[in-house]
Amino acid sequence: MKTLYGIQYLRGFAALAVVLFHAADRTDNHFVIGAAGVDVFFVISGFIMWTMSERRPVTPLRFLLDRLQRIAPSYWIVTAIMIAGAFAGLFPSMKLTVGHILGSLFFIPVRSPSNGSIWPVLVQGWTLNFEMFFYVVFAAMLLLPRRIQLAGMAAVFLAFVVAGILFHPQSSLLLTYTQPIILEFVAGAILGRLWLLGKTPGAGLGLALVVVALLGFAAIQLFGLEFNELNCGPLAVALVLGMVSLERNGKLPEIPLLTYLGNSSYSIYLWHTLAISVVSKLVASTQMPSDVATFICVIAGTLLGICAYEAVEKPLRNLLRNVSWQRSRPSPA
Repeated sequence: MKTLYGIQYLRGFAALAVVLFHAADRTDNHFVIGAAGVDVFFVISGFIMWTMSERRPVTPLRFLLDRLQRIAPSYWIVTAIMIAGAFAGLFPSMKLTVGHILGSLFFIPVRSPSNGSIWPVLVQGWTLNFEMFFYVVFAAMLLLPRRIQLAGMAAVFLAFVVAGILFHPQSSLLLTYTQPIILEFVAGAILGRLWLLGKTPGAGLGLALVVVALLGFAAIQLFGLEFNELNCGPLAVALVLGMVSLERNGKLPEIPLLTYLGNSSYSIYLWHTLAISVVSKLVASTQMPSDVATFICVIAGTLLGICAYEAVEKPLRNLLRNVSWQRSRPSPA
């Protein structure tokens, strides 16, 4: 699929927002709105999955295998590092159980024995639990005729949300997958359909959507408004729609640095907390101003993610792609 630079830019900025959120949290600062990068990621995920499946049809099994191959290897490596660090005593507050480790590795929501929250060993991996749920439902919808796939997926996700509102499930699995945040993936898929149909707003309205979304996020941060998917979700949808509308109308230039940031966003998202944990402990013993400490943590987390992208994610992806290609080749006559 043709590279959409607006989507890549948003991926990069969303990853940096999450990095800043965690860096600020570890250095006694406050940047709660950075966590809204997750909302942007979920909308982008739905957009990419829909447009990709339209332009390159695949079977449900092939789709799931491709997604697993894309997200699992790097995640498993970082999770293994966290587990090894916990056993080595580097994370004194982390408690591990076999069930929690297995749930983390296989993208199953379970409660952490450390604090009771529904978090995997690698805390930011909670979003990947959602992503795997999105992929499973999306793969099931591929069995339906194309004309009703989007409506079918929307109905399934909406049914989960309604069930959560009516029955208030307490199990980790149902409590996770009945949250309204799952509707952001559906919204992204709807945007993908609009994009393919050429029914996106003009450049003026697209720019207005971007500005309104950014102002909305800023208002949540500055005025301490309630932070949840009901506020952040629509803003994330407006931001993505605005960016793809600007691109559709030729108003987004190609900026290699931002494109690269988008390409490396997954590794930045996975790896940044390792660097932030180390750097924040080092600066805690100094008289460094908290803002400076936050800035250094952001730089360290971003650089570690970029290094991991070059040294881990890209080589792994190329290796797995070559293995898959070799297996798919017909046997010589």
